[in-house]
Amino acid sequence: MKNKGLLAALGLTLLFAAANLWMLYHKGSYMLTLVPLGLLVVWLFVQRLETGLLSMALLTPFAINLALFPGMELSMPVEPMMILFTFIFFFRVLVAKNYDLRLLRHPVSLLLLASLAWMLVTSCTSRLPWVSFKYLLARIWFVVPFFFAAAQIFRERRRITQFFWAYAIGLGTVILIATSKTLGNFSDLQTLHHVMRPFYNDHTAYGCAIALMLPAAFHMVFAGERKGWQRVLSLLLLALLGTGLFFSYCRAAWISVVAAIGVYVLVRLGMKVKWMVLLFGLGVGAFFIYQGDVLYKLGKNHQDSSYDLAGQIKSISNISTDASNVERLNRWASAMRLWKESPVVGIGPGTYQFVYGSYQKSYQLSTISTNAGDLGNAHSEYIGPMTEQGLPGLVLVAALFLTTFATGVRVFRTARDPNVGRMALAFTLSLLTYYVHGVFNNFLDTDKLSVPFWAFTAAVVALDLYSEKKEGE
Repeated sequence: MKNKGLLAALGLTLLFAAANLWMLYHKGSYMLTLVPLGLLVVWLFVQRLETGLLSMALLTPFAINLALFPGMELSMPVEPMMILFTFIFFFRVLVAKNYDLRLLRHPVSLLLLASLAWMLVTSCTSRLPWVSFKYLLARIWFVVPFFFAAAQIFRERRRITQFFWAYAIGLGTVILIATSKTLGNFSDLQTLHHVMRPFYNDHTAYGCAIALMLPAAFHMVFAGERKGWQRVLSLLLLALLGTGLFFSYCRAAWISVVAAIGVYVLVRLGMKVKWMVLLFGLGVGAFFIYQGDVLYKLGKNHQDSSYDLAGQIKSISNISTDASNVERLNRWASAMRLWKESPVVGIGPGTYQFVYGSYQKSYQLSTISTNAGDLGNAHSEYIGPMTEQGLPGLVLVAALFLTTFATGVRVFRTARDPNVGRMALAFTLSLLTYYVHGVFNNFLDTDKLSVPFWAFTAAVVALDLYSEKKEGE
């Protein structure tokens, strides 16, 4: 029997090798060589779902967009792994019926489910339904592995730390590569904006990912249960992330980190979340009341983006000549015109980049604008959903972010174990960097930011559900 099994295995191996050689020689295709790797991934997801999640986190910073089919790009190799993971996870849940329903009843989960449901509705009313349904499917295979599956996996707190380090190792390697390319190019800002390619499309997504990791990395340095060598390793990572953030020359990322530090101070001072929200609302209200004076003063700033730190900071408020800022305002203005045409259901998820061209005004165009309007999305995690999914889309996004933030602060203040509370606050502040960055850019339609974003959100929810609370809480 053993000899028959060995002969069968040998025969299959020879058959596969012959078919592979034929494909390489006659078709010039290497796709068949990926079959063993694909079978290995299937086995991993079936047998070790947690390890599969960590492997995707590790690979995400290295993923590269490839057009596998006409009109359809996938981030390789991570997105096919996400799709496979999603199917296997659903199958396991249906068969084993062991999913913790408390996770589905958590306010953050309910808001996320409502957001997906509304996205389905607006896909049906979309100007480009095929585009919207593809966008919806992509969102599903982002949130199923990295929120719904991760939240249950993160019941064991060590899994949260493992996930963080898996993504950090990948991102840290990319930072080393990008920083080495930066050396010798300090006077060429355009080169500095693209040294992170092909792993990240530009410096904004790269800087956003680094900012997202910084508060959590800071926590890893000072976490109470860390050993000496772990603290040293965490400190080296923190230094590497800080270097990467500086050389990303991403102004929005810098602002987001400063905002996270400010909120951390407010939390430590004991300010309640409702007062923070009120303070933020007053700031927004003051801007609109005095927007004429504010815009007049901003218009007098002519400092463009610069490799010089002082110049780069000063250029943040230049809305008259800085191409990046002017183009962002152009996208927002185009988005508002689109929203006014369909304020309730929007124009459809993922469709803005295909239709905004004709809504641009000549006097608002920047030096990097195109008449075709083929340069991407609305550059805002708030204006984008409002335009594509109507006012309910904006409300759901804002409610999801605010509820997650409030949950993290509550865990920090009520957890019996101080290490759990500090971890929850660290990941909440990491998410806050994205909430702030989301004013200027939106990246949740990409794997690079969706993977850590939804996983960190799952970590906050898991720490809330599975941690012991202080007496009386």
